[in-house]
Amino acid sequence: MIYLDNNATTKIDERVLDAMMPYFTDEYANPSSMYNFSKKASNALKEARGVIKDFVNAKDEKEIIFTSCGSESANTAIRGVLNYNKAKKHIITTKVEHPCVLNLYQTLEKQGYKVDYIGVNSNGDLDLEQLEAAITSDTALVSVMWANNETGVIFPIQKISEIIKSKSPETKFFVDAVQVAGKIPMNVQEMGIDMLGISGHKFHAPKGVGALYVNSKTMITPLIIGGHQERGKRAGTENVPYIAGMAKAAELAIDSLNYEMTEVKRLRDKLETTILKRIYNSRLNTGVANRVPNTTNIGFEYVEGELILLHLSDLGICASSGSACTSGSLEPSHVLRAMNVPFTAIHGSIRLSLSRFTTEKEIDFVCDKLPEIIEKITAISPYQDELAALKKLKNK
Repeated sequence: MIYLDNNATTKIDERVLDAMMPYFTDEYANPSSMYNFSKKASNALKEARGVIKDFVNAKDEKEIIFTSCGSESANTAIRGVLNYNKAKKHIITTKVEHPCVLNLYQTLEKQGYKVDYIGVNSNGDLDLEQLEAAITSDTALVSVMWANNETGVIFPIQKISEIIKSKSPETKFFVDAVQVAGKIPMNVQEMGIDMLGISGHKFHAPKGVGALYVNSKTMITPLIIGGHQERGKRAGTENVPYIAGMAKAAELAIDSLNYEMTEVKRLRDKLETTILKRIYNSRLNTGVANRVPNTTNIGFEYVEGELILLHLSDLGICASSGSACTSGSLEPSHVLRAMNVPFTAIHGSIRLSLSRFTTEKEIDFVCDKLPEIIEKITAISPYQDELAALKKLKNK
C-alpha cells in the first residue's frame, strides 16, 4: 500500500504507541484521584500540557485544554466565545473552511448570528481587503484556518491578526491549525492568535485526541459541562493514554520539522512536477508557493475524479478527491468552487498528501502509474474533441 492521504489521517508512529501503552496497563489510574497510584497519570497530563504548550509556543501551559479532536476544539472555541459575549452577533470566516467550522456557522446563522464568508482567488489566497472591510465593532469572532485541508494553501495568519486588532481590538481570533501542526512552525504569541485548535491524528498520534489553545486574556464558556477537569473548561475524565501519545507525537514533530519542510517538500514537488509534465490534461489547482510542504491538488480535465481514485486504489495507492463524489455526492468541492476552478477540471481533481513516512520509491511508483491511469480514463471520455484541442494547445 502507498498512502498519500495524510491530510485525512496519519499513521501512528511506533514511538507514540510505546509512549501510550503504560497508561493502558500498569498506570491506569484516574488522574484526578487523590491517592499515590494516580500520580503517574497526573504527571503524564502535566508533562503533556507542557509539551503542547511548547508545540504551539504558548506562554503558559494553563492555556492548553485537551479535547477529543479538531472538531471539538473548534466548537469549544467558537461556541465558548459567543456564549460568553452574547451581545455581539457578527462572525467572520472564509468560504473554504473545514466542514466542522462551516456547518457550525450555518447552524449559528439560524440562531440569529450574521456570518460573513470571505472569498479566495484562483490560487486559494484569502481576500484580505474583503476581510478588513467586514470587521465592525459588533464582530465577536474572526475564524480562519491556517492551511486549507484540500489545497494546502497557507493563510497569512499574522497579517490577519494585525488587521483584526487594528480595526476591533476586542474581536477574538480563532485559528484552525489542524493542517499545519507538525508541518510548519507554530507560534501563537508571535502570530497574535487568541485560540487555536489541533488534532493529534494529523501528526502521527491516534484518532480521538486534540488540543485547544486559549490565551489567558480570552474568556470562554465550556462546551462540555460536568466536573472540574481542564480547569472547568472541558469536563470529563482525561484520556491519559491518548494525551500522552499526542505529546510524544508533538515532540517527534518538532524534531522532524526541518525534514518536513525540505525532504517531504522535495518529494511533493517531484510528484507534482512529474505529473504536470507527463499528463497534458493536468493542471495545478493552486499557486506553487505558500502551501504546507506535503500537499498538492491537481485537476485532470475532462475526466472523473472518482474513476481516478478507483484505479489508484486497485494499485494500492490511497488518495482523495477534490470533489465530493467519493461520498456519494455529485457536488464539487466547496473549496475548488470558491477558487473558480474550471468545470472541466473540478470533478477530476485529486489531493495527494505526503508524510515523513513517504518514500522516494513510492513517489516513483505513482509517477509511473498515474499517467497510465489518466490515459486509460481519457480514452473513454465523451469529450474527445475538447481533449484533442487541449493536447494541441499544450504541445505548442
